[in-house]
Amino acid sequence: MSDFKPFISDNESPAEFTLKAIITGALFGVLFGAATVYLSLKAGLSVSASIPIAVLAISFGRRFLNTTILENNIIQTTGSAGESIASGVVFTLPGFLFLTGGVGADFFNYWTILTLAILGGLVGTLMMIPLRRSLIVQEHGTLPYPEGTACASVLIAGERGGDFAKTAYQGLGIALVYALLQKVLHLIAEVPVWATKQTNRYFPSAQVSGEITPEYLGVGYIIGFRISAVLVGGGILAWLGLIPLLASLVPGDVIAAQLIKLGYLTDLQTAGGPGGWNPQTKTFTDTAAAVYRAYIRQIGAGAVTAGGFMTLIKTIPTIVSSFRSSFGGGTTLSLGQGEGAGAGTTRRTEQDLSIKIVVLGSLALVALMLILPQIPGDSLLTKLLIGVLVVVFGFFFVTVASRIVGLIGSSSSPVSGMTIATIMGTSLVFIAFGLTGQAYEPAVLVVGGMICVAAATAGATSQDLKTGYIVGATPKYQQIALFIGVIVSSLVIGATVKVLDTPTPDLVAQGINHAIGSDKFPAPQGTLMATLIKGLLSFNLDWQFVLVGAFLAFVFELVGVSALAFAVGLYLPLSTTLPIFAGGLVKAFSDWNNRRRNQVEEDSDLGKGNLFATGLVAGGALAGVAVALLSVNETVYNALAGLSLEPALAETLGEGGYMLLGALAFSGLAVVLGRVASQRQV
Repeated sequence: MSDFKPFISDNESPAEFTLKAIITGALFGVLFGAATVYLSLKAGLSVSASIPIAVLAISFGRRFLNTTILENNIIQTTGSAGESIASGVVFTLPGFLFLTGGVGADFFNYWTILTLAILGGLVGTLMMIPLRRSLIVQEHGTLPYPEGTACASVLIAGERGGDFAKTAYQGLGIALVYALLQKVLHLIAEVPVWATKQTNRYFPSAQVSGEITPEYLGVGYIIGFRISAVLVGGGILAWLGLIPLLASLVPGDVIAAQLIKLGYLTDLQTAGGPGGWNPQTKTFTDTAAAVYRAYIRQIGAGAVTAGGFMTLIKTIPTIVSSFRSSFGGGTTLSLGQGEGAGAGTTRRTEQDLSIKIVVLGSLALVALMLILPQIPGDSLLTKLLIGVLVVVFGFFFVTVASRIVGLIGSSSSPVSGMTIATIMGTSLVFIAFGLTGQAYEPAVLVVGGMICVAAATAGATSQDLKTGYIVGATPKYQQIALFIGVIVSSLVIGATVKVLDTPTPDLVAQGINHAIGSDKFPAPQGTLMATLIKGLLSFNLDWQFVLVGAFLAFVFELVGVSALAFAVGLYLPLSTTLPIFAGGLVKAFSDWNNRRRNQVEEDSDLGKGNLFATGLVAGGALAGVAVALLSVNETVYNALAGLSLEPALAETLGEGGYMLLGALAFSGLAVVLGRVASQRQV
């Protein structure tokens, strides 16, 4: 936007790309990357690191290192790579252990993990260089990039001090207290649920739930009512429409057979799995959860894929314009240019790395895939095919991932859905070339793994570039910092994965050689990816569910609703989108109330509501990472479990009363956010 003014103008040149900023950011990246590895292996979840690192950069960088706001931005930019690389690696590469007949087990080693993590991270960062102008700059008023905007608000609030910093830190403090009561003492229920029974004649296995955390409330406020409403609409269709319908039509043993096909259950005689299968009664404890895993996630993946393609088609003119301006000399022509001749023609805040680096870097990555022994393939042709697919899918899903996180933020981005789409596309290409059977399963997983890392990295990169755009950073320095963060974080993430994979003596006694895949670290996402690959290459995948999702997305696009946002809501659990929608409702009420009182903020990004919501996101994310780190130690984990008040409260109030208490606490937090948002900034 031509009328946008960054916090630090082009005419100012404070310290930015310094050694202390890079080293500090790299250390934060290592720390948050290790925490994400643990959490992703344990539960298939990740915690966004950008905002916590921005808060830490202010608290430690400016106080102990005397850093400027642009140096603090470099710290959080470098550090954010750790979390995104870790989530991409852990969601996919453990799948090597679950391929047919152990064909991929030899590839699950430190050097392969390191290689794929670095290559995938570089793809995600490279592809975002020419897209920055079209997605971050030209659509500044369209794509909010909530975490990037929140990071910028945190950095600016810390720089300005006074009431700006006070409001943000009030939100952070309240979120930390709330998270302590919820995640440690369990005074507040984490996921209150209302559900009908499977035996209900009219509405079986309908379920409304919410992961009532402060960070989701804050994200919802930042993205606003419209986007959050479309998101929750997809969830409502799934959990109050499709799931009750399927639960009433499909017998329990058929659902269980589908879960076996997807790798969630061993066989019909074994209890457990999603929803709690009971082989004696042939029923589930939670039918809704079973149907969601068996069918809805595949429908959602199809919708995300179709929504992504439609988004890409609509974005092509903007992308072409971006490439044209890049080749026309809009980007910095070399790493060393910018202060000399380049600075005279290109403003500091518009200096990207050269498009030549993108092209040559992509070619270099393909060449590396041809010669590196860590890349599977029985011939140079197979390896070349892998390299080409990584670049092609990389460009597509980097664009899609950037747009998704621009709407809903990195924490809720369905990276696994994009990875599923990549695996489907790669498998079809392999089948077209006659490359079928278990021997090619590792090659398909390599493409999926690198695209998963690339998509996750692109999401984090987009948020970082948005932050830099708002605060007035130099894009090329951020892009170089991201390259450094990718490489340093990958060195440690691979080691962390292998350490956690080391089996305990008890597991060894049971004949188990890998802790990953056991009950200790079930790695649910990696299991799903491996199952999909095996099904596709053996011509045994349920395409009907994928196509249902694709046509649902197409219908919503036809009626003028954002298909991609709706598809994301369909794919994600309602427990994720419902509390985000609550934040959007607070935003809508706040805006209506301010208009009614003729109290319109000149800069809504730095209004009290946004700053307080930023604090909620930062505090909730910090608490999540802290609990994840503490939980690594079994003694500390058991000590934390001993502090839980949930059993006593559930016994005193009943299970329903305990959940109602949590819902009331979340409602109170929403009221506080609304009251803060109604105050004027001073």
